[in-house]
Amino acid sequence: MRRFASLIAWLAIALPAFADGPGDNIADKVRPIPPKGIDLDPEVRAELQEGVEQLGKTIQILRQDLTKKPAFAALIPDVEIYRLAVHYAVKHGEIFRKEEIPVAKKLLEQGQARAKELAEGKPSWPTQTGLVVRGYVSKIDNSVQPYGLVVPVTWNPKSAVKHRLDFWFHGRGENLSELNFIDGRQKSPGEFAPANAFVLHPYGRYCNANHFAGEVDTLEALEHAKKHYSIDENRLVVRGFSMGGAACWNFAVHYSSKWAAAAPGAGFSETPDFLRVFQKETIHPNEWQRKLLRMYDCNDWVLNLTNVPTVAYSGEKDNQKQAADVMVKAAKSIGMNLVHVIGPGTGHSYHPAAKVEINRRIDALAEAGRSIAPSKVRMTTYTLRYPRQHWVQVEGMEEHWQQATVNATLVVETANNEDVAKNIIDAKTKNVDRISFVFQPGEINYFDLSGKTVVRIDGQDVEASGPESDYSLHVTLEKTKGKWALATADAGLRKRPGLQGPIDDAFMDRFIMVRPTGKPLNDKVGTWAKEEMEHRLVHWRRQFRGEAIVKDDAKIDDADIASSNLALWGDPSSNAVLARIADKLPIKWNGQEAIVAGKIYTADKHVPVLIYPNPLNPKKYVVLNSAFTYREYDYLNNARQIPRLPDWAVFDVDQPRTSQQPAGIAIAGFFNERWEFER
Repeated sequence: MRRFASLIAWLAIALPAFADGPGDNIADKVRPIPPKGIDLDPEVRAELQEGVEQLGKTIQILRQDLTKKPAFAALIPDVEIYRLAVHYAVKHGEIFRKEEIPVAKKLLEQGQARAKELAEGKPSWPTQTGLVVRGYVSKIDNSVQPYGLVVPVTWNPKSAVKHRLDFWFHGRGENLSELNFIDGRQKSPGEFAPANAFVLHPYGRYCNANHFAGEVDTLEALEHAKKHYSIDENRLVVRGFSMGGAACWNFAVHYSSKWAAAAPGAGFSETPDFLRVFQKETIHPNEWQRKLLRMYDCNDWVLNLTNVPTVAYSGEKDNQKQAADVMVKAAKSIGMNLVHVIGPGTGHSYHPAAKVEINRRIDALAEAGRSIAPSKVRMTTYTLRYPRQHWVQVEGMEEHWQQATVNATLVVETANNEDVAKNIIDAKTKNVDRISFVFQPGEINYFDLSGKTVVRIDGQDVEASGPESDYSLHVTLEKTKGKWALATADAGLRKRPGLQGPIDDAFMDRFIMVRPTGKPLNDKVGTWAKEEMEHRLVHWRRQFRGEAIVKDDAKIDDADIASSNLALWGDPSSNAVLARIADKLPIKWNGQEAIVAGKIYTADKHVPVLIYPNPLNPKKYVVLNSAFTYREYDYLNNARQIPRLPDWAVFDVDQPRTSQQPAGIAIAGFFNERWEFER
């Protein structure tokens, strides 16, 4: 334990968090994040670059040699993470201390060692216990992302026994390059390392409180771990502290029914009040900005904590205690007492006695495991990005960004004068007009297989088929003019889970930046689009740690349209893909004007921006002239890293690009549930 404590102390020195505060409230004086690294001696740079190139050649040979050995080829990302860690650090000036130079050399050696084992067909790390670093290829941008694991010594790769897994979300670290992350994950198990349990440390694509692509990183890392280790999906626990505590609140309220327990510590749980208390910043959101705050303001989602046992922690003297206080207050508003363990006399850290108490509670909850198909589910959502808790999935809302709720209960009724039981799903809804009740095989074994199934929804009875003989059930209902009925197969063009906006949603799945190659409608707009696209590509790498996929408009093919969201830059004259779909979009745009939401804007300085189902493949998005929407000012405090644009907007490029927005915003808003302009 003394060795681990010393390592944690070393990490605290090596990876300073940089205390954000009122000094970071000046929008025209924004310090760079990540910060500029040290100037490397030319000989050191050349040595590291040579090592990167040598490892790259080794990996290329591996790819060729393992073409017919897919099981081994799938392990190449575990080698690639070492090359990329040093490559990015050298190329982008992200070696921050001279002590990181020998670390970089060590990582290159480790990459070559793994490559050698793989070439010989004897990789050791997949069966290694203790501290292990793994890598996977992200669906979002084909980037190779690292994550850390603590593999319990009791794990046997030949055994079918499944183990508990805890996530640990890291705190803010502006110097947390891939190099520093991998090095740290090979030296310390972290704050909590329960016996007989895996601990998964997501990189989270750097320093974003696991928002957006950082959120997807956690889910992708879990799927990768499940392929390689025996993980018990009913004993998953989410934990984190500081910025990691904020990430934990996010996963606790949005994916509640996936976890056996949640244990957020400090951090932030919403944006407006946290910025006021911690950042000494008061924000004044307009109507559409207030709606977008609801995506990551966890107090609005507190009802979902009825689906996951939660143990919050704060130091008594920590001003980030505000996060749990907000959630305790929100919980009381729905009649729930949220457990809040407080470390006496403690600042921004764990009190030793509090850790014991937290572990006592979380260990008991993890041992019991999550409830797979409880007889009662209460849930809320504000967006179909987060549509499901347990067996209840909201498929359609009457109005996005207003609270939707479902209160559903399973009941079996047997009348005295009837021989057949009645299986009832009793549901009360608000702001929902399409809903599914989904039970996987074996999940609804207390229903009577020979009974009738009725969905009693908002006082109406709708007969449904099932359950099936494997105790599965899937029923979808829709509401038309206030009356519920079994849903039709095709709901037409409408917002649905995974296709609901806002603009940032397109960048939580696979996307391609589509570069225009034609002549723009006018030079001013064309220059702005070119510069803004390049700006967003640079910042995608800095903030989400991947190289965005870029293709010229003329090279977009059917496979791209089928697989990817397309971020189209330019205008209908300069971008060939945009020209193909221009007459199928809800805007009109030519050399003289752009017509958006029924209003006319001159085309010499205005640029339409939107997210919309791709007319060439309505299961995917097209985005016009945008990428992820928060900017440099927002990097300075993670609570600012929220959606900054709704579904559509019109930019005035005569107004300058700033650290907060890419141009002036002439107008902005949301599409309605049918992807039409709100009237």
